[in-house]
Amino acid sequence: MLIKRSPNGIDLPFPSEITPREIYESRRTFIRQLAVGTIAGGSLLEMANREAFAQGPARAKLPGKANPAYIALDKITAYKDATTYNNFYEFGTDKSDPAENAHTLIPRPWTVSIEGEVKKPMTLDLDQLLKLAPLEERIYRLRCVEGWSMVIPWTGYSLSELIKKVEPTGNAKYVEFVSLADRKQMPGVGSRVLNWPYTEGLRMDEAMHPLALLTLGMYGEVLPNQNGAPVRIVLPWKYGFKSAKSIVKIRFVKDQPRTAWNVAAPSEYGFYSNVNPEVDHPRWSQAAERRIGEDGFLAKKRKTLMFNGYNDVAPLYAGMDLKRYC
Repeated sequence: MLIKRSPNGIDLPFPSEITPREIYESRRTFIRQLAVGTIAGGSLLEMANREAFAQGPARAKLPGKANPAYIALDKITAYKDATTYNNFYEFGTDKSDPAENAHTLIPRPWTVSIEGEVKKPMTLDLDQLLKLAPLEERIYRLRCVEGWSMVIPWTGYSLSELIKKVEPTGNAKYVEFVSLADRKQMPGVGSRVLNWPYTEGLRMDEAMHPLALLTLGMYGEVLPNQNGAPVRIVLPWKYGFKSAKSIVKIRFVKDQPRTAWNVAAPSEYGFYSNVNPEVDHPRWSQAAERRIGEDGFLAKKRKTLMFNGYNDVAPLYAGMDLKRYC
């Protein structure tokens, strides 16, 4: 594939190689036509049935203006795969558990408290978050620390838009994200696999980077419960567990926050957890990845890219030993 370099340092395909948004949106109409018989074929009908299962109840549309500066090189992951193969331990530890169990989550009403070292602490409801900045659609690669990956169209805006609103003080060196931990809504919270609530964190300059996305939707719709509804962050240059889901608090703090997986297994999950093919997990290699949806017998693993290919974040870590601070 021919690629070019955007002004912000991200590798982009030529326009003719980008999957247009209208293609994946029109796919559902095409599948419905298959299901009612306007296009014949038993195998196609079976595909329609799988797609119908994946769609489930209709969700509200959440359109965002496509941002050409943030478009991944690869084919977009099928909606079914992105919504049925998930890590969200609040709903169980198997990949299928979130899709099966997250119907108990109540995404409205919802508020996010922004507090700590800020001049203007505030609590915002979901409607206020949706209106805080223009919504954009960004197609990001997602790399899980477990060695698999996806490509997902997210809807949201740079986290920096929210940060600027609350005006952090000079004491704010880090940002902590706190997820909901409600046993009535989240059956997995009763387990001992992690200390609840789930927490994650970023250095302030990481949080201010334009790639850091405050996310409210995916595939042109509001977030499904199993994907972190109703609000999460997406950090495409870091392993997926850094992108906190179902956020209820954002705290600005002076000291590096304790994060869920770093507390649970400090020798395996560092605070930074940038995608780095040269630093293996203690139990497996990080040099290559399995793209979900490309699991055929002859499918080859893809070479993992430093920072998941988002090289414009490299200056954030200038002078740091990335094998030590991993």
